[in-house]
Amino acid sequence: MKTTSILALFAGAVLASCSPVGPVGNRSVPEPARTVELNRYVGQWFELARYENRFETDCEGVTADYTLGDGGMINVMNTCRKGRIDGARKAVAGRAKIVPGSGNAKLKVSFFGPFYGDYWILDHAPDYTWSIVGEPSGRYLWILTRTAKPSEQTRKMLVGKARSLGYDTGLLRWTRH
Repeated sequence: MKTTSILALFAGAVLASCSPVGPVGNRSVPEPARTVELNRYVGQWFELARYENRFETDCEGVTADYTLGDGGMINVMNTCRKGRIDGARKAVAGRAKIVPGSGNAKLKVSFFGPFYGDYWILDHAPDYTWSIVGEPSGRYLWILTRTAKPSEQTRKMLVGKARSLGYDTGLLRWTRH
């Protein structure tokens, strides 16, 4: 992927996180439900569903890989297939830092220089098989699982959890894997 394309993607993500444009699916985002054990949260996550956003336009097969980095940082690698599940692979690397006093449930994530956006782990399974991620504005939501294609029962349970957190689940865009 060309450097110019990557920089444009990063700039778009930063601008999207600052822009008031777009539907707000939750006007009163709750605080995260529980603390997060980082050594259990790291690893690969599959995006089950999301609120559509400008920096993931036309992405399928979305994964997020987290690893513990130096100095308390978390390395982030997001990937997707552009256009179709068999389309060209797109990857973007970033870093995250823990917000002090948040029980490791609030992070600041950067994919572009010194600009950081909020990443709140609103809820997660006790065994870390699923996670619901949002941020304070209520414009962004991600439902993540450890498997690409969880059962229908799990999907319904996660939609119910997102709804109970105040999200408009009618805005969910399901990711194809």
